[in-house]
Amino acid sequence: MSQVPAATRALRVLRFLAGQPDPVPLDRIMRACELPRSTTYHLLNAMIEEGFVVHLADEHRYGLGLAAFEIGSGYARQEPLQRLARRPLALLVDRVGHSAHLAVLHGREVLYVLEDRASGRPPLVTDVGVRLPAHLTASGRAILALLPSSQVRALYSTPADFVDRTGRGPRTLSGLRTVLSDARQRGYATENGEVTTGLASVAVAVLDHNQHPVAAVAVTYPEDAADGALAEAVAATAAQLTGRISGTR
Repeated sequence: MSQVPAATRALRVLRFLAGQPDPVPLDRIMRACELPRSTTYHLLNAMIEEGFVVHLADEHRYGLGLAAFEIGSGYARQEPLQRLARRPLALLVDRVGHSAHLAVLHGREVLYVLEDRASGRPPLVTDVGVRLPAHLTASGRAILALLPSSQVRALYSTPADFVDRTGRGPRTLSGLRTVLSDARQRGYATENGEVTTGLASVAVAVLDHNQHPVAAVAVTYPEDAADGALAEAVAATAAQLTGRISGTR
């Protein structure tokens, strides 16, 4: 077996383990990764020696090891998504003349991780580090629209989960589902005065290699300055970022 196929198979196993809620038995890893038993066994032992996998002998199961956690922590420290998005976001602002930002989902909130403010435009509440209710923001809706319905239902299980800012926006799970369905059909999400009175936003999700929404690109503008070309420009930037992180559109 050459080095490249071996590395690919090992990464396939790690990706599968990372997507499981609990450690799993050998047979399940074999089936999911489409590998022979002997190959799976040898790969797991090699990854155990390097600390990427742990073997829970009493349970006859395998899970992620500390080295896998260190990889994830390193990713967070290096902020690759923000670095990759900085130039495309600046070009987007130059193109549309409005402020743009990049946000990620944290529970029922979106966290703004990058902002590029257009010259002469008023300050926004979307500074880096700010969190806002996901169901009210275009960024949050763009991400939520592409999540499994069961995950959305788990996030918004009680009326108290629907925080209000300006008196606008969905107040129930049914109302939110309608908003998200509209966003999926259009290919982009919007909000109008639901975060800040007088301002509106349009957003499109950035997808990873599994077509999972990992972030959203958005542009915020005065409500009376709506322009159909804005959604097209935001979508183009989101597609560029999707490609940059080896995703698919």
